[in-house]
Amino acid sequence: MISPLFFAAFLPAALAAPAPAPVQAPVPHPMITPPARLEDRHVQQRRGLISDITSLGGAAESYVSSVLGSYPAYVESGVANFFQGFPTGTDVQSSLGISDSDLAATPTQALNIPGYANWTDQGWNLRFRGNIYKQPNISESKLNDLANVFLVGTSVQALPSSQADQARNLTAEIFVVQQGNVNVSFHLEPAASAGGDGEANGGGAVTPAGGAQNITLVGETTVEGDFDQFIQIANVSGAGGYLAPGNDTTNIQRLNVYTDGTLTGNATSYLVPTAGITIISDIDDILRVTKIYEPAEGLLNSFARPFTPWMNMPELYANWSASIPDFHFHYLTTTPEQVTRNYMDFIYKTYPGGSFDTRPLNFSDVSATLSIRKFLLTKIFQTYPQRKFILIADTSNSDVMTDYPEMVTDFPGQVQCIWLRNTSATDSGDKFPYNTKGFKGLNQSQYMFFLVPDDLKNLDVMNGQCYNSSIPQNVTFGYQGLPFGLSNGSSRLGGMSNWGMLVAGLLMLSALL
Repeated sequence: MISPLFFAAFLPAALAAPAPAPVQAPVPHPMITPPARLEDRHVQQRRGLISDITSLGGAAESYVSSVLGSYPAYVESGVANFFQGFPTGTDVQSSLGISDSDLAATPTQALNIPGYANWTDQGWNLRFRGNIYKQPNISESKLNDLANVFLVGTSVQALPSSQADQARNLTAEIFVVQQGNVNVSFHLEPAASAGGDGEANGGGAVTPAGGAQNITLVGETTVEGDFDQFIQIANVSGAGGYLAPGNDTTNIQRLNVYTDGTLTGNATSYLVPTAGITIISDIDDILRVTKIYEPAEGLLNSFARPFTPWMNMPELYANWSASIPDFHFHYLTTTPEQVTRNYMDFIYKTYPGGSFDTRPLNFSDVSATLSIRKFLLTKIFQTYPQRKFILIADTSNSDVMTDYPEMVTDFPGQVQCIWLRNTSATDSGDKFPYNTKGFKGLNQSQYMFFLVPDDLKNLDVMNGQCYNSSIPQNVTFGYQGLPFGLSNGSSRLGGMSNWGMLVAGLLMLSALL
């Protein structure tokens, strides 16, 4: 497994500079979602199952090392270890020995993340989100060296040629020089189609009659090259071309967003009406096979191998797109933005088109009380206070297991369904317990743990059906997947406390060892 400090050999000591003090976020406007606050935040260690167990010491630590091995912290954060600690900006430039003159001669590029717009008293309010950077010219031999830092247990030279090419391309996307203090402008045009919105997957959005205009963001990019702003756009443009008002249409409208000055910064954004249903979908191990809980497999699946859909999920999403009018698809991944081009390319070739969220560069450090997933979920919920939301992910990410049920209480009446793939039940490689205590008190009709896509196939989503009663749940509102049947509520240990069960399990394990 790669240490989060694996870039130390390449990066200067300047990375150790302390982060600025946290800034108090302003009270959000009730109608217009405020820009993201991207200041670095102080890290606070999260406590989970592993920290609970290891705090007991002795046999508990033996349990962790013997049964779970070296527990990867990223399983709790949802971000793979090999996708953490990326170098940024001048660190890349200095570590690769790129001169200022060579960098100045390199064209500026843009990562433009497909956004969403809401309707306000002032009209459509479109989110512009992305990063401005330069991609230095790195030799193939140097890319091989850099890629091999990631490829523990193998090397670029040992991979099939297509996988070696992908590993080099992804490495080049990581080692870019972000451009801070840049003014960014865009040109908007009505979009004919995007992703799976074509006839094959059903029409989830329409092409507006107008909307062509030019937009300039307020201020400049952050020091890491990021931009994230909601900007009011005009409803009328050209001869009789209109964007339909969001409170007077049920149709989702598409706009192409072109970043000025580069051919790389193109994306499709979605103007989403005030009312309707939005599905917020995780990607790893729900839409594609990642196996984030198996470090070696997760690395190769993310870094070198072609992205592969998980079972028949594309068929399920295509059916929803075709059968549910104006179903808004929103894809949320906590993967860092530098490596999300492959994610977006995969989604738009395999699933219905929709808006996208990813981890901004400034969120490399996130406190326990403000995780990036919860931050992004809260942002879109606040943006659409009258829409219903379906949340879908898997049990391998503990952030999901806490954040999803919290959205039910944080935003009463907005969460329609929560669907979680039980990866530990469907994949023998997932040996990490998960905690379902957040679901205690939720109505069973509102959530379901499922095994395969077909478990969701015949649900009447339009009328709020979330639970397939033929799928056994066996949820005991505590840790699930503990060894020796030690999950909370098991008949074997009756009414014992969490600690009692853990201690009993450790003693049993010690006896067996």
